[in-house]
This record gives sequence, C-alpha cells and structure tokens, in this order.
Amino acid sequence: MLWQDPLPGLRGLSYCGTGASVAGVSLVCSAEAVVTQLTDHAVRSLKGRIRGDVLGPEHPEYDAARSVANGAIDHRPSLLVRCVEPADVVAALSFARDEHLEVSVRGGGHNPAGAAVCPDGLVVDLTAMHAVTVDPEARTARCGGGATLAQLDAATQAHGLAVPSGTISHTGVGGLTLGGGMGWLTRQHGLTVDNLLGAEVVLANGTLVHASAEENPDLFWALRGGGGNFGVVTAFDFGLQAVGPEVHVGVFFWDMSVGREALVLIREVVPALPPGHSVLVGIGLNAPTEPFVRVEDRGKLGHALIIGGFGSAEEHAAAAALLDGGPPRLFEMRTPLPYTHLQSMLDDSSPYGILDYEKGLLIPELSDDVIALLNEYLRRKTSPLTFCPTFRLDGAFTEVDEDATAYGSPREPGYMMALTALTFDPEELVADTAWVRALWTELLPHAVGPGGYVNFMTEIEEDRVRASYGPEKYQRLARIKSKYDPENVFHRNANVTPAAA
Repeated sequence: MLWQDPLPGLRGLSYCGTGASVAGVSLVCSAEAVVTQLTDHAVRSLKGRIRGDVLGPEHPEYDAARSVANGAIDHRPSLLVRCVEPADVVAALSFARDEHLEVSVRGGGHNPAGAAVCPDGLVVDLTAMHAVTVDPEARTARCGGGATLAQLDAATQAHGLAVPSGTISHTGVGGLTLGGGMGWLTRQHGLTVDNLLGAEVVLANGTLVHASAEENPDLFWALRGGGGNFGVVTAFDFGLQAVGPEVHVGVFFWDMSVGREALVLIREVVPALPPGHSVLVGIGLNAPTEPFVRVEDRGKLGHALIIGGFGSAEEHAAAAALLDGGPPRLFEMRTPLPYTHLQSMLDDSSPYGILDYEKGLLIPELSDDVIALLNEYLRRKTSPLTFCPTFRLDGAFTEVDEDATAYGSPREPGYMMALTALTFDPEELVADTAWVRALWTELLPHAVGPGGYVNFMTEIEEDRVRASYGPEKYQRLARIKSKYDPENVFHRNANVTPAAA
C-alpha cells in the first residue's frame, strides 16, 4: 500500500477507491448527463428561504461540491443546497418535493457507491453543519450532521475523550455512524452506534424530530445501523470514552513468501491480545516506499498487522511480543503518537479522486481454507494499492445484544473483511474489480452470508442489503421506514423498502 511520511508517518496505509465501466456495470456516471433545468424564479425562491447557499451548474464551486471520495463517480445534480441549519434542510426537501427532484444527502462523501450526490436531483449538503460541542463532565458531545471524524476528534481530544469511530479522518460522521461505524476503539467500546445517545432528524415530510431511547425510540433503533433511510440527521449526540492523548502503535509486515505462516500467526495472536489493544489487518499489501523499509524490500507483496495500544508502553510491548517466534518480519515500526494521529494515520493514501470498488464479508475465522484462498488470489491482483483491510470484531462489540441496534451482522467474534480495489488507473480498476468479485465469490462459502457491512458496498444490491440485516431486522426496518418515509424519498443508500400498509 502507499504510505506517506515515516512517523507522522505511519500515514498512508488505506483503503478506498475505484470506478469505471466494469463487466457491464457502469460505475462512472458521465458528466455529460442531462441536468434538469429549473426556472430562475424557482431557484431564486429557494435562495430566499434558506440561510445557506444554493449551487447550480454555473456556480464556481459546483464541481468541487459535487465530487466525492470515489473518483469513479461523476454525478451532476441539478442543485446542491449547502445547509447551515435544520430549517434549510426543511426548505430543501420542500423544494425537491415541489419540483419532483430526487434527493440525496451529503456528509463526508465517502460512500463508495457515490450515494451522497444524486445525478439530476437535489443534494442536501450538510458540510457547513460541522460544529462540535463537548460537555467533558457529562462525557457527551453533539456534532453537526456534516462533521468529519477529524473535527469530532479535535473537539473531544481537547478533553482527553473520544467517540469510537472509523480510521480515515476525513470520513463523514453521519454516513459512518448510520451504517454502524467500526475502527480502532471497537474492541474496547463497541461500534459508533453503540455510543449514540440521540439524534436530531428532519423527516421526509419536513418535520424536525428528536430520536433517543425516550423519544421516537423506534426511529432511534433504526438510525443505529439502518443507514440513511429514515431522514436527514442534522445532529448526533454521543457518549464519550476516555482515550489518549497518547497511544501506542506497532506496524508489523511479513513478505508473501511466508504469507501462510503470517496469517496463521495473526489468527492465533489477534484473539488473544490483552484488553486495551486493537488491530487492523492489512491482507495483501505492497510494502511502502518509505525510509523505514529497505530499498530492496519496497513494493514487495505481503501482509501487515497494525496493533494499537491504549494503555502503557510496557503493555503494548508485551502485546507485540506475542508475535515473537513466528515467521520473520520483513520490517516493523513501533512508536507512541497522539490519538488524533492514529485517527489520521491512514489518510494520505486515500485522497479524494482515487478509484474504488469494494465488497465486504464477515468471516468467522481465518481458517486454513480462507488463508489458502487469500494467498492464492492476492498474487493475481493488478494494482499495488489493492488489498483487503480487515477489522477484528470481538470484545465490547460482542457484548451488545443482537437486537439492541439495527446493525445487521451477528454480534459474534469474527473478521469484517473489505475486498478493496484501489487505483488511479481505469484499466487497473477494471481488472481488480473483476478480481474483487471473483475472490468474494470464492470466500462466500466461508462467510456468515452474502450480506456483510452496508458501508462496504460499491454496488448496492437489494438481496445483499436484505442479507446484511437478516429477515427479522429487515422487516422491522421496513415497518419503521413506512412510518417515517413511506414514499421512500431517502432511497439513495443501502435501501430498505417501506413495508406495505
């Protein structure tokens, strides 16, 4: 994978990217697509009803505002409404209804399917609604629906607190949270949705409501994993955990010549890590071209294990020592660093514009058969950026009741694996998209099922959405959908179809 600087510099390991026309499925929407022509009178009327800004194709910021993280997506909406308060969202939805425009909601723009920006429709752009307020005594925070993880982390770390979230700091809080939210603190404190206390939501009919355990509890349940199906979340209320300010990180890399032995070691060590440690497994990475890697080893294919430690240096050293006696490592790096640096460590290799295609699976264990498949297929990938970022799910994640949230995958120990094609070359994207699909098919018999994690879907397929939630949760979500969005206004997501009346 592409890493950038050495210490600030564990930066660069990442997963994101792809697009183009692949196997008959167009992942790139042409910029030449027809954009609905709205009358000047209608647009002026909307501008007079909101405090924010309205961006049409003639606006100098239009192209930047419509871009998303996945460079394969090139949607041209009719309007982007840059909201600054919930009333702007209400006005935007009313306008879309009057003008018969499709609606999408933009937070960070990281959804790999490009769901944030609809072609020939209206984008409710929340990026200006990014304020974060923290109550350190109550250990709570409220953040706007357009905040990024970096903005949330900066505000909470000023008090030595954090919301368990993702691993790329320019990800939007909204999309990550509504799909579940997993990252460095999942093992210690659960998913992001497990730390959500409430939300302020504008419904499809323009009503502003609050959802929590006490108010609209059915909506609150659905928001915690059910995606953006139920409304526009203009504010999130989180419980905070004591984290940092300094944490410890170890990066360990094995060459593919010992790939089987390395994954067997990871299989043995990761579930046995002591409390206060979490991991990201980089399966099928290419060694970075960085000073801490010998020149002759740069670019070599292998597997990486990143161990994050949230206790003392001695505890982290003891955890890393569990790897001793295994196959020889090509290189390693260990260092203390601020928690905010851990949260942004992977940023530089996932810039906006990289081409991205991904499919995810929940793998209960790294069995011998799974390891053999991975090592066989990883030698066939085309792009050096393509790999399989994998989260270990156990600890606090498994302590939450299955039915407590709408998050779909089982609350059992396992590995959430994203098969991710990443490249800046459209031809490599075509090749590695086919590679992802083939590997996903081969791994499916070893997975919990075809669903996975709704945040890891470039192609949003109805059968996989249903499988991700399972029949009972999907039916429950469909009933709640019929109550809060019966016309399915919010369908540009891992969509749940409203239940029939």
